[in-house]
Amino acid sequence: MIATIRKRSQITLPSEIVTKLGLSEGDQLDVMEKDGTIMLFPMAVYPTKYIDDLKKEVSDIKAKIACGEQPVFDTVDALFESLEK
Repeated sequence: MIATIRKRSQITLPSEIVTKLGLSEGDQLDVMEKDGTIMLFPMAVYPTKYIDDLKKEVSDIKAKIACGEQPVFDTVDALFESLEK
């Protein structure tokens, strides 16, 4: 597929790619260049508060694991077995 660079360095992505990746207006792409190749990567951008809350939750779980309050499972199957009890 061919895309043409327009004024202000804009390009239009082929609709087949947009549809296949489930992209829509307003979605953000990370643009990188490597060895003369331009790469576009769809990005998910989350609010800072969401990331901070997630970090706190992970920190709390790590603390519970360290003091033995949070069970640790070697496999997903072991987790499900525990949940079924």
